Amino acid sequence: MFVRIACCFVIALHILAASAFSKDNPLTGAAERIEKHRMADATVLVVDSSGKPIPGAMVTVEQTRHAFLFGCNIYKWGKAPDEKTEAAYRRQYEGLLNYATLGFYWASYERKEGRPEHEYAGNVADWCKQKNIATKGHPLAWNHSDPRWLPDDSGTVRRLQMERIDDCVKRFRGKIDRWDVVNEATHFDRPDMLRRAPKQTAMWRETGNVKFIKECFKHARAANPEATLLINDYRNDVKYERLIEKLVDAQGKPIYDVIGMQSHMHAGVWPDKMIWDVCERFGRFGVPLHFTETTILSGKSGWNLPRKGWDTQPEGEARQAREVVRFYAMLFAHPAVEAITWWDFSDHQAWKGAPAGFLRKDMSPKPAYEALCRHVKGDWWTRTTARTGAGGSATVRAFLGDYRVTATAGGKTATVEAACRRDQANAWAVRLA
Repeated sequence: MFVRIACCFVIALHILAASAFSKDNPLTGAAERIEKHRMADATVLVVDSSGKPIPGAMVTVEQTRHAFLFGCNIYKWGKAPDEKTEAAYRRQYEGLLNYATLGFYWASYERKEGRPEHEYAGNVADWCKQKNIATKGHPLAWNHSDPRWLPDDSGTVRRLQMERIDDCVKRFRGKIDRWDVVNEATHFDRPDMLRRAPKQTAMWRETGNVKFIKECFKHARAANPEATLLINDYRNDVKYERLIEKLVDAQGKPIYDVIGMQSHMHAGVWPDKMIWDVCERFGRFGVPLHFTETTILSGKSGWNLPRKGWDTQPEGEARQAREVVRFYAMLFAHPAVEAITWWDFSDHQAWKGAPAGFLRKDMSPKPAYEALCRHVKGDWWTRTTARTGAGGSATVRAFLGDYRVTATAGGKTATVEAACRRDQANAWAVRLA
């Protein structure tokens, strides 16, 4: 018996109410594209102890995790002002997200030479693993600021950089297996980077941009051949394309596994066409796209407004909720995109002091958090039941991800763990002993 899950996809209703669309608007048909690219058929076969199919068995299919990565940086884990807000931060993080970005900024991660913050990072990674939250380290190489102890000699700086990559990737293998290897390389030598990180920037210049990037990826790959390695940038234009085209090995194979795209929208949200065009432009490289840093404010728009008074506002929260749903729907509907990472989870000490969080400073959820929950754990989440037909099987349409499948017949019940994957048979068997 074929059971099609009723996926209402109210995203279209939310968005259509907020904007006017032409027939060529890329958001049109998002629900259909989500169904096409984010779901697959799965067949549940229920058998008895001898392997004989059981018709009429009741089957319950419950999703436990998305294959798509819905994430955020987790920089304030363990750093909330008190136990109550810390508990709220953690509870609401795991209630929505299945992906976490941990900070590995060299200057703050290793304030004293030879004493990196491995213990703290390990504690965060352990918590994430307990909660079935995938992890990524960010970044291994970025000349945002020099560690104070860094020497002046470029050769030594380069050696220390590669040793840092070796150490971090090897040490956290099995706990953190995704890495932003090189961050913001397209314009690494802009004046502000030279001012804040003169030693790293000088080394990078002397080495050569592409040569330095390739060396970083080579070390990361050797440290953990199974890791997923990203190039990441705030640029989404032709200059980033030209750089990516050069990041291939001697056989012409990409040295990266994923292309990372930043999408901080402090000064205003991206229109639909821009979102789609960016996905199409970088999707042509044939590897997954991760939107690694996404920000939409719930207060006044701007990049560097005075921190005092730059707070979340009721009307801003309503706007943020609408735009979050629109942005996520657009990306979830594009087949090249496999992850979206928000920046930051809470307004408490958010980047630039902006009202950027899904939560307010007191860790109470904003409408954007609640709206996204309704999609990630509602409209885009599979919970369904079916009865097996004469052949002992039932077919369901399910979102890609992990599942708990329970079958009941003749007073017997059994449960198995299963996975629904794109381009796979997704044949699940449950034996009632």
